[in-house]
Amino acid sequence: MTHNVLVVDDEPKLCDLLSSALSQNDIRVFTAGNGLEALAVLEQEEIDLVISDWRMPGMDGPQLLSEVKLRFPQLPVIVMTAYSTVKNAVQSMRNGAFDYIAKPFDIDELDITVNKALQFRDILRDNARLRAELDEHQQIDSLVGDSPTFRRVLQAVDSVRESNATILLTGESGTGKEMVARAIHKHGNRADMPFVAVNCAAIPEGLLESEMFGHRKGAFTGAVADRVGRFMQADKGTLFLDEIGDMPLALQAKILRALQERIIEPVGDPRERKVDVRVIAATNKNLLQAVADKEFREDLYYRLNVFPIPLPALRDRVEDIAPLARHFAHTLGATAGKRIDGFSPEALQAMLNYPWPGNIRELQNCVERATIVATGHVIEESDLPAYLFESTAPRSNPAPLIAPGLPKDLDAALADVEKAYILAALQESNGVQAAAAQLIGISERSFWYRLKKLAIHVDKIIR
Repeated sequence: MTHNVLVVDDEPKLCDLLSSALSQNDIRVFTAGNGLEALAVLEQEEIDLVISDWRMPGMDGPQLLSEVKLRFPQLPVIVMTAYSTVKNAVQSMRNGAFDYIAKPFDIDELDITVNKALQFRDILRDNARLRAELDEHQQIDSLVGDSPTFRRVLQAVDSVRESNATILLTGESGTGKEMVARAIHKHGNRADMPFVAVNCAAIPEGLLESEMFGHRKGAFTGAVADRVGRFMQADKGTLFLDEIGDMPLALQAKILRALQERIIEPVGDPRERKVDVRVIAATNKNLLQAVADKEFREDLYYRLNVFPIPLPALRDRVEDIAPLARHFAHTLGATAGKRIDGFSPEALQAMLNYPWPGNIRELQNCVERATIVATGHVIEESDLPAYLFESTAPRSNPAPLIAPGLPKDLDAALADVEKAYILAALQESNGVQAAAAQLIGISERSFWYRLKKLAIHVDKIIR
């Protein structure tokens, strides 16, 4: 890889010497006679390294270093100085110089110092690129939607993001609970601190306490070194406890103490540690029912439920399907190196007709597949997965029961209940869909979607 190096010195012979020496290492050399000339070059060229003399007329080395750090903070600077002024070199390092070279210098020493600086520059550039790619990927998980039900979520996020209150996110799997947790952290008063996510259902019960609170070396078989737990990792930041409803009862008491007193005790270590974490918990379970069934501690539930935010299923925010799909297509297409401008009307209609049991996660996976398959700039109906076109219409007759109260086909049974409510609302409103939607507390768009899904013909009802 070719690098661009700017040599700044008021002695033309020294500039020529350095140019000759550096050019042999696949380096393109630019030169300037003083600091002002150097800044002009920096504004015009993509420079990877500046090598500057300390004493120059006009703008000298220290002044140039200050300007470079101000305008190009990631650009390394090597200062050249005489042996008699090593004190100046030390001062330049304190002011942000990468390194210094004492005159007269050895060519091998110069090569080593320059290579180190260029490697440092490459690392910074790679880190910037990776951060940009990560930010682009995280945009996929940004909060997109303007339906009434989702606006309530956005309002709740805005209300709580600057506080330290414990938050409980509830909703079906795939509704974006971690997405919302990250948004609260990112836009809150702990944004510069760690965000640590733990899936309580994915860690074996025997390891969960150690995972949460850490352990001392030798605390149990396999504890070959000290381990910092997730609470300490999240200190001053946010700890996201996903699937909190699956946490074993034995550990719930210790989690409760950590939330109440902000104190933890690593496994095998009697010393208590204070922690400062903002806890966001999430679950797709009915925790109140779990409390009634003695599967979840009542006191922990109320400690977690300080600020509850219920997340709607995607079928209850049909208005957001199109903007979410376009957002995913744009970001995923860019990641895949493809330009996706949108969806054909037929493709969008097919997506609106589908109930999305897997919610936003399923929608994102569907769009990702369609983005890969699409041959043009618009995703067509044929690019969508086949399962979107399977009939979702409910059965006309209730399913026979295999036991009292247990339907053989739960989806069909729920669809029958849903249809009964909609028909009753239409009868009550004399067929006015907006009024019927208001009666059962859903948006007009969501009501229209249900009419289509359940094959309800309003004109036949009001005759």
